[in-house]
Amino acid sequence: MHRKFIALVLSTAIAVTGVSVSQARAADAHDILGGLAAIAILGAAVHHYDKKKDRRRQQEQATRNQHNPYPTHDPHRRAKPLPTDVARYNLPSRCLREADGYRGHGPVLGARCLTRHYGHANSLPQQCKVSYWNGERTRNAYEPNCLRQFGYRVAYSN
Repeated sequence: MHRKFIALVLSTAIAVTGVSVSQARAADAHDILGGLAAIAILGAAVHHYDKKKDRRRQQEQATRNQHNPYPTHDPHRRAKPLPTDVARYNLPSRCLREADGYRGHGPVLGARCLTRHYGHANSLPQQCKVSYWNGERTRNAYEPNCLRQFGYRVAYSN
């Protein structure tokens, strides 16, 4: 919209300037035709640019509408596996447990369980690793809330 307005103002200014100059020289027909041709060329360029922009916008909308971001749930369809760079942030729910001795009776993700059932256990942030006394010995685990801040989540499976 702004480009059309600017083109309109510019073409009007050129037309008025061309007409006033040509009137000062006895309204030479060639000057008037030259000014009108310049206006027509500017108008065609703006029109072409707008058509091109509209076409691009329609193509983007068409590709956006082909992918439904909220698909309906089909219980008979097998879910596709997540890409590895996304799936690596899914922690197995079997490793989540309530630990006696950690903040009373708080939730933790067991370090040994993660080593066994999660392929990227070595890359977990060390800031989230905690040690606690369970009454018999010291246990190592990971704090779920801390891991969540780093983008990890507990993936519950059916």
